[in-house]
Amino acid sequence: MDFATRAIHAGQDADPTTGATIVPIYATSTYTQPAVGEHKGFDYSRTVNPTRLALETQLAALEEAQFASAFASGMAATSAVMNLLSAGDHVVVSDDLYGGTYRLFSRVLTRYGLSFTYVDMTSLERVREALQPTTKMLWLETPTNPLLRLIDIAAVAGLRRTGMIVAVDNTFATPYFQSPLALGADVVVHSTTKYIGGHSDVVGGIAITNDAALAESIKFHQNAVGGVPGPFDAFLTMRGAKTLAVRMREHERNAQAVATFLSERDDVAGVMYPGLTTHPQHELARRQMRGFGGMVSFTLHGPESRALDLAKRTRLFSLAESLGGVESLITHPARMTHGAIPKEERERRGVTDGLLRLSVGLESARDLIADLRQALDATRYEAGAPADPGIGDPPNPDRIPATQSAGAPTA
Repeated sequence: MDFATRAIHAGQDADPTTGATIVPIYATSTYTQPAVGEHKGFDYSRTVNPTRLALETQLAALEEAQFASAFASGMAATSAVMNLLSAGDHVVVSDDLYGGTYRLFSRVLTRYGLSFTYVDMTSLERVREALQPTTKMLWLETPTNPLLRLIDIAAVAGLRRTGMIVAVDNTFATPYFQSPLALGADVVVHSTTKYIGGHSDVVGGIAITNDAALAESIKFHQNAVGGVPGPFDAFLTMRGAKTLAVRMREHERNAQAVATFLSERDDVAGVMYPGLTTHPQHELARRQMRGFGGMVSFTLHGPESRALDLAKRTRLFSLAESLGGVESLITHPARMTHGAIPKEERERRGVTDGLLRLSVGLESARDLIADLRQALDATRYEAGAPADPGIGDPPNPDRIPATQSAGAPTA
């Protein structure tokens, strides 16, 4: 079956008791058993729930995988995957990544004996140099958050040694645009809060694999640690996933229009969108993905305070955390989604106070462009104007040429 058909039908069998076409919300914590050790496959809802099971079947099908475990958030799914490791293990991580993932790795998991090396994974040589005898996992985001860089999944997977796990956060691309398992990854993680849910009304996560041993371990930790979604959360996520194909097509179309508009402005210093031919990994995006996604990041000419000013002037782009909903959002990563990363480290990676990230929604592209135009015009920078000392030195306009795309989507 094609993607759109799987999204609507996988795991969505009619209810055998009533014939209900839509999977019911099984709002129960426990299940009556006819005798000790005898039940219908369900004993306690932390362990398994019919609504959650339907969601897991649906999302496994979208990644063309056999196994999936749903969680109460994307971070809970990430934590469960990291539970595949043991004290003393080492992880190589793409250095442009979601701030919440960095916080989990650097401030929580290091206390349990894991170690992490952050490298620019667009360079295979740097990945190779970062490998240690104790390296047990390679953790990738692609496109990355918030600089929208592309990492060659197949090439990185080719560096894997025996016993090493390749895990990919596929939140930005979604299974509609990218299939990491088919490219050699072992585990795929999504924050289903984002595009899969798609309506900014539910928080969730999923970990997906074709490896039975990894699946068994993830499922064990799902039950043992208990970070599971409730049945209503599972229902909302399932409902959102059914329209993922049509939504992603529109997100991409709008994002391409917005990115093109921004790249033509002389007061925009750099636009980061894989669909622009000027993006450094545009050809990799064409080869590895089936589309370029709905995330756009950009920097402005002028003092970095201009980005903060612009962020509060948009009318259709809501200033908010998160991404992937039908409505458009604007985010200031350094102060919002990536605030957990120390300032010096953020700026070294390119996440400056002058960077803005857009989650381009499903409104009219013409209206979205008009909204950005009025905000840009209202904050237009005149060369020679003094920088705002409250933010810091203005960015070097030559760091990202106006015609060059510099990056990857965020989460």
